[in-house]
Amino acid sequence: MDSTPPPSFEGPLTRLVPVAQWPVLLAFTVGFAGLMLFGELPAALLIGPMLAAVLAGVLGAKIRVPGLAFACAQALVGLLIGGSLEPEILASFADIWPILILAVVTTVSASSLLGFLVSRWKILPGTTAVWGSAPGAATAMVLMAGAFGADQRLVAFMQYLRVIFVTVAAAFIARFWVDVSSVDAPGIVWFPPVNGEGLFITALLMVAGAIVGRVLRFPSPYFLGGLLVGALAHLGGGLALELPPWLMGAAYLTVGWSIGLKFDRPLLATAMKAMPQVVLSIVALMLFCGGLAWFLHVEWGIDPLTAYLATSPGGMDSVAIIAAAASQNVNLSFIMAVQMARFLFVLLAGPPISRMVARWAGP
Repeated sequence: MDSTPPPSFEGPLTRLVPVAQWPVLLAFTVGFAGLMLFGELPAALLIGPMLAAVLAGVLGAKIRVPGLAFACAQALVGLLIGGSLEPEILASFADIWPILILAVVTTVSASSLLGFLVSRWKILPGTTAVWGSAPGAATAMVLMAGAFGADQRLVAFMQYLRVIFVTVAAAFIARFWVDVSSVDAPGIVWFPPVNGEGLFITALLMVAGAIVGRVLRFPSPYFLGGLLVGALAHLGGGLALELPPWLMGAAYLTVGWSIGLKFDRPLLATAMKAMPQVVLSIVALMLFCGGLAWFLHVEWGIDPLTAYLATSPGGMDSVAIIAAAASQNVNLSFIMAVQMARFLFVLLAGPPISRMVARWAGP
């Protein structure tokens, strides 16, 4: 398949200067996020901005979220998840190792099979198809794919399209799968009283997490670095992080914009011929993971929403946001343990798996 990028296309927003494109993106965001908030869907401040950014990108917007803002947003989400880990739950992980192995091996095997089929049927080149199908943190998969000879543009298309499919599906399932009619969800107080000292400490931990992630050369360094530092601060230092709703809302919006704005018209045009097959492979993987979640529920008694989010093949940060939004109904630590185990497995085994599957699929 010819991976030469198509000519640059222009859309209605391309004619606007960048400073004028931001208000349009903001207006789209208010519309999408407002509808989702009105429908009481989880993670509305992630998915709404993501869909708004996709629309803006398709219409020709050239703006991008500054790298520093995206790094801070990822670190804050990492702090949120790391600060939610509890010693009692972590101590129980040794008892769920069969679940971890089953969830990781079966999901990676299914995604590799789909990558093999996409490559075998000449829809996309071998390593590109494998990396594009790999379940894990989308940004890390795209960066790693380029290092191992895959077409980053097509991998990004597959990865971020799956993130959107999985995120939207997970949000609707989180809203409608579990019966919470007997639970009165407290209203969100967006601007509660803030402890200035605690907010300052949280900012320092955010910076420390970003530095740790970079120094240790983590993939997705800001998210994983923030998660590690948040967990150490909470578990080792007993710190309660100051993460008010308005701050996390801004972080979610930044993540959503960063993902959605990657869907510009040249990227979509490059992958248009493969669109039906890519969507079919995404749906197939989602159905497989849904079946795996149901098996975990039946065999081990894990509640359905926890099982689904734990096995969901989307971006780890997106799943974390949805899980945090539905925290009263899910085991957040279990979800992140399964997601983290699968992510680390893909990081370690991804290169040899991609080469092996590409070789099996033929030239």
